[in-house]
Amino acid sequence: MKKFNIRKVLDGLTAGTSSSASCASPQPGHKEGEPVPESLQSEHFQLCKTVRHGFPYQPSAMAFDPVQKILAIGTQSGALRLFGQPGVECYCQHESGAAVIQLQFLINEGALVSALTDDSIHLWNLRQKRPAVLHSLKFNRERITFCHLPFQSKWLYVGTERGNIYIVNVESFTLSGYVIMWNKAIELSSKTHPGPVVHISDNPMDEGKLTIGFECGIVVLWDLKSKKADYRYNYDEAIHSVAWHHEGKQFVCSHSDGSLTIWNVKSPAKPAHIITPHGKQPKDGKKPEPCKPILKVEYKTTRSSDPFMILSGGLSYDTVGRRPCLTVMHGKSTAVLEMDYPIVDFLTLCETPYPNDFQEPYAVVVLLEKDLVVIDLAQNGYPIFENPYPLTIHESPVTCCEYFADCPGDLIPALYTVGSRQKCQVYSKKEWPINGGNWGQGTQSYPEIIMTGHADGSVKFWDASAMMLQVLYKLKTAKVFEKPRSKEDKPNVETPDEDPFAIQAMSLCLESRMLCIAGVSAHIIIYKFSQQEVTSEAVQLLEVRLMSEPNDVVSPDAGGEPAAAPTTPTVTCNPQNNPESQPPIDNSPSDATRDHIPCLRVRNSLARQSPGYQVELVVQLAWVGGEPPQQITSLAINSSYSLVVFGNNNGLAIVDYLQKTVVLNMGTQELYGSSDPYQRQPRSPRKSRQPSGGLCEINEGSTTSEDRCKSPTSVKAKSRMFTKAVVSDLAKMSRKLSLPTELKPDMDTRDNSFSRSSSITSIDRESREAIAFFHFCETPTRRAEGGGAAATPGLWVGTTFGTALLMALNVPLAGEQRLLQPVAILSGGIMVRLKGGILRMACLDATGALLPPPSEPWHEPNTPQDNDDKERPRRRRPASTSPPGSLEQGETQFAVFCSEKQAKVVALPSQACAFKHNITETSFVLRSDVVQMSGGCCIACFCANGHVMTLSLPSLRPLLDVNYLPLTDMRIARTFCFSNHGQALFLTSPTEIQRITYSQETCENLQEMLGELFTPVETPEAPNRGFFKGLFGGGAQSLDREDLFGEATAGKASRTLAQHIPGPGGIEGMKGAASGVVGELARARIALDERGQKLGELEERTAAMMASAESFSKHAHDMMLKYKDKKWYQL
Repeated sequence: MKKFNIRKVLDGLTAGTSSSASCASPQPGHKEGEPVPESLQSEHFQLCKTVRHGFPYQPSAMAFDPVQKILAIGTQSGALRLFGQPGVECYCQHESGAAVIQLQFLINEGALVSALTDDSIHLWNLRQKRPAVLHSLKFNRERITFCHLPFQSKWLYVGTERGNIYIVNVESFTLSGYVIMWNKAIELSSKTHPGPVVHISDNPMDEGKLTIGFECGIVVLWDLKSKKADYRYNYDEAIHSVAWHHEGKQFVCSHSDGSLTIWNVKSPAKPAHIITPHGKQPKDGKKPEPCKPILKVEYKTTRSSDPFMILSGGLSYDTVGRRPCLTVMHGKSTAVLEMDYPIVDFLTLCETPYPNDFQEPYAVVVLLEKDLVVIDLAQNGYPIFENPYPLTIHESPVTCCEYFADCPGDLIPALYTVGSRQKCQVYSKKEWPINGGNWGQGTQSYPEIIMTGHADGSVKFWDASAMMLQVLYKLKTAKVFEKPRSKEDKPNVETPDEDPFAIQAMSLCLESRMLCIAGVSAHIIIYKFSQQEVTSEAVQLLEVRLMSEPNDVVSPDAGGEPAAAPTTPTVTCNPQNNPESQPPIDNSPSDATRDHIPCLRVRNSLARQSPGYQVELVVQLAWVGGEPPQQITSLAINSSYSLVVFGNNNGLAIVDYLQKTVVLNMGTQELYGSSDPYQRQPRSPRKSRQPSGGLCEINEGSTTSEDRCKSPTSVKAKSRMFTKAVVSDLAKMSRKLSLPTELKPDMDTRDNSFSRSSSITSIDRESREAIAFFHFCETPTRRAEGGGAAATPGLWVGTTFGTALLMALNVPLAGEQRLLQPVAILSGGIMVRLKGGILRMACLDATGALLPPPSEPWHEPNTPQDNDDKERPRRRRPASTSPPGSLEQGETQFAVFCSEKQAKVVALPSQACAFKHNITETSFVLRSDVVQMSGGCCIACFCANGHVMTLSLPSLRPLLDVNYLPLTDMRIARTFCFSNHGQALFLTSPTEIQRITYSQETCENLQEMLGELFTPVETPEAPNRGFFKGLFGGGAQSLDREDLFGEATAGKASRTLAQHIPGPGGIEGMKGAASGVVGELARARIALDERGQKLGELEERTAAMMASAESFSKHAHDMMLKYKDKKWYQL
């Protein structure tokens, strides 16, 4: 009996209904009614986050585990980033989203305590690959200001804004009944409230003595056993931090006037020393002039030299404009280390975790607002360590991204080779000190590359393989242009175009390594890749004038569904001259608005081009009719044809970068020829021209020059959820005239963080048809004489009105003919129309396999070639499973189109619609791509309503539809990228890249791919007290905190004070949590070793006891025999 498969029935119903039914035509390449075989099913797709890269956005706190060698950073949005050795990092998020004010590691326990601004503390389990909260405690009547967890203690001290101190058991996360009230701590030493608790620490030599620092300037040494203050230390200035000397006899305080006070514990009357590190010392002996507050100070000792005193802040007020500094005071020397950004926090890394031993500091970790710096204290000059983490994504604001999974295997090594030569800074010779954790066991078999374009004109290439990220190579496109020599030449700071070199679009040919960059100033740079240096080579410049259309389009037809219509072909070839004969761009202002446009002057020659990407050709759009050039909206390069095509809202141009000529230059209206489906009406009267679009920050309310200089990705746009009605209204608005990566509706420019306003009015902008996408291909346009179909070079052009047109290319053969004969363009071929603007186009063969654009393999361009090599054709045809030549029966290819609303598959050369699917009715697609999966190819879409969807090819069956990422930030829409094997990414903050996967296989293997933060490490031995200290009690004094803070002694805390939110288990359950097979085996091995060692010690002790017993028995027997027969008076 034949089995009944309900899944196939449901898939058939889905394909028949939701995709608006298959178009009535025979299936291409097959008999009528026989579908193209597809292996991808819905169970092959699942959406989940993988890893997050980059610098933590808006950091607020930091902690370090000196045994596990793990660094934790908290942010103002409640995020936690944990870093181990390079390649081991983790991201987790507090549900409340409140800012993190302090972090405390349970050293070598695999746990972390976080305190938030919502007055809650949380215990995180780090013994699993994805950390989770075990316990939470929410204070109801107190505001948390400071926390302290002593080493190897389970009792956490919590200071509050009212000046009280509470004690929390980190095992059960319950409050102790032991409370230190502020009035008991200060008693009569102050007539006013001392303010919040700003510091808590215990005396390194006596755990029973607790140091409490109040904001007003009072420090109290509290005796925990007697529950009273031993000493009180008063100073006139507010306190910011306190640090102990390891012997417990002195401590130092930092104050708001830039001074440091050093106190002897038993001399509370006045400070032993007062130091103002950056204050000017008056000659008359008066008090130094006040300086800025010293926010933090640390006091670290060494055995062989003077102690270190490290502090942040404290600069003189007269140092206006000076950068933030970290001061290192070592003996008589004082080093002031300038930082690029304000200091958030710093930590001194020491050899021992015990506070009562010589600290032996070896490095300082400095957390800045936008960077992480580690300073080597052991070398002269205090050099910094080379940071191996990918924390420089935001070095210049990110403006666009590209993601390539499964790229050629030789590309990453080539980029790394040329990129390694760019490092010129002198770093410390020591290894990176934050080296905890283990790498994941699972590895991906394909290489991945991420490209980021930046506002300063730089392009960075990143190795994203195996869930890691490492910078490979940095390309600076601004070197091609001259720098402004005077203030008059610089762009006006009030114009939105403050980043004239900003990258707007990128196109990379992976096989040939040819790169094309489009900038915001309407310039295009074509690069070739070379591993050899080139000297004194003139820069080739080409000027293009894209003429404005005589008429504008009011709107496309409402139906948006006309059939494919061939138009009258016209041949165009080489309408513009060689670049050498081109006149230079006139930089003199011909219009008043010209003064507001940054004028890019191309350098005549580059003295030296280093190995890597080298300039092949520069193309600039010129002013036309008093209007500045419109910015580039689409870009593509093809190495097989040696062509670059770009377009904007005026038209398109095709450039032959081999001959350095313009092959085609036409307006958008001319694409249609005599078959224009739209009604063109005269343009609306042009109002006062706006400056050419630029990268700018436009927020709600006032906009400062500082904000405008920030990244377009750093905009604090209104975080709002678009309802279906709003999205529907936005989708009905006419199409934008900018990159496809930007939101289609031209929403209020106050919410648009990446403004590309042009010189036309908003009415014109909404009605103009712009070029949206290009795709090079080799496709059959008509049947041959024998009934088959011959594939010819072509270029698909997609517009914002949903029209896709095929332009045939006649490219001369490789060799000398290619350099002499022009490329001919046959415009007006096939035309396909969809609802919404075109976002993506691709080609499939008759079996449904993806056909990549034709490309040429890379060869060293600066190596002399033999004549035979020059004559040999280098063009490589795309791989196809279809029979070569032509097919007598059926179709040879599918053309795939995806727009903001629809997806459509057209059979070629018959031009019949094979499949059609309405992707969304209430929203619109922001980003789409045709991607290759392990079992086939599909269309991946990201919609404005947050849905991520995939459609099968060629049947367009819905395979995945997940409401994953509601669009609350323009940055996400602008940077979202799909790639092969179910990989995707987007810029989740101005400094961080979030990678996700929609592949079920990757989701299942994710646990093995992720690294482990916690590794079994033995805690270092405690410092030896020595014989005399142990004899006379001079060593560290321990404290039985359990007896002091336990419920039996201290009683129960008030139930209304804090609310306990239990997690999945206590500390014992946390210790038993598994974090991978390898970790379990390692822990079991160490446990066995410890057990064997303990058994050996027990055996030795048992043998010693037996020998002692035998000796005692022998001596007793001898004594009995000696005195057995004697009388009492003889003893």
